[in-house]
Amino acid sequence: MKRTVFEGVGSYLPERIVTNDELATRVDTSDTWIRERTGIGQRHLAAPHETATFMGAEAARRALAYAGAAPETVDAIIVATSTPDQGFPATAVSIQAALGITRGFAFDLSAACSGFVYAVSVADAFIRSGQCASVLVIGTEVYSRILNWEDRGTCVLFGDGAGAVLLRAAQDDADRGLISTHIHSDGRYGDILYIDGATGQADRPQHLVMKGSEVFRHAVSKLAGAVDEALAANGLSQSDIDWLVPHQANRRIIDAMGKRLGLSPEQVVVTVDRHANTSAASIPLALDEAVRDGRIQPGHLVLIEALGGGLTWGSALFRF
Repeated sequence: MKRTVFEGVGSYLPERIVTNDELATRVDTSDTWIRERTGIGQRHLAAPHETATFMGAEAARRALAYAGAAPETVDAIIVATSTPDQGFPATAVSIQAALGITRGFAFDLSAACSGFVYAVSVADAFIRSGQCASVLVIGTEVYSRILNWEDRGTCVLFGDGAGAVLLRAAQDDADRGLISTHIHSDGRYGDILYIDGATGQADRPQHLVMKGSEVFRHAVSKLAGAVDEALAANGLSQSDIDWLVPHQANRRIIDAMGKRLGLSPEQVVVTVDRHANTSAASIPLALDEAVRDGRIQPGHLVLIEALGGGLTWGSALFRF
């Protein structure tokens, strides 16, 4: 049996930065209103050429470079996204072509903001079964193209970007790697966070719709459950965790989870203030930042968790 290890990290953010003050010139809001409710100060918004494919490929190149790996060694590409460039072919296949890879397979996975955790879980299954030795997992999102820019309750929350990790097979007795993943969904709550409109419904633009208070209530309870599940499954305690790298949806949710785990603020990686909510891209974006600035070191125990529309949610534990 093989173990999945994190070999490379990479990310990409669009060049354009939009502050809360700039948003306030477009919608009825203010920097104070946004910061107090979300912790967000700015976000990156994609230019026309910065598609899900473009950003995902850039993040993947950086992850490969970090690992010192050639593109042709990649067996599979799994892309977590809710904002693909087109219905098909999959964004993952387009990224495969952009990277010059002509072997293996590629596909998209849709689990909203939980997509990266889901994709890591799927990649781990491929590696543990021996079907793959090297998998690129990418979260790439262009939420600015599905937002209703007249709805101040949602348009201020999201940003664009991409993050990637290169996962590789190692011996099961390795002292690092993915320990376990725990993913869940409950379709009964699909109406509290979704994208309105679908293919063939020309009279219904595809806009994100969210019942914020309901999402917040479910996020705290379900994420807490997924975190407890991960620790219990591995005989670990909260004090064993070195780093929490959460989905960057809302600073209040992030702080609540850190406090529940008994972690100091310095042990929680936060990027929501600068990136806003980049959905499936938020965890790999935050992970890349914390690895590259030296906070996350080899041997550290890292917990990731996320909740998204569906509802979907999950957690994963790994030793970097």
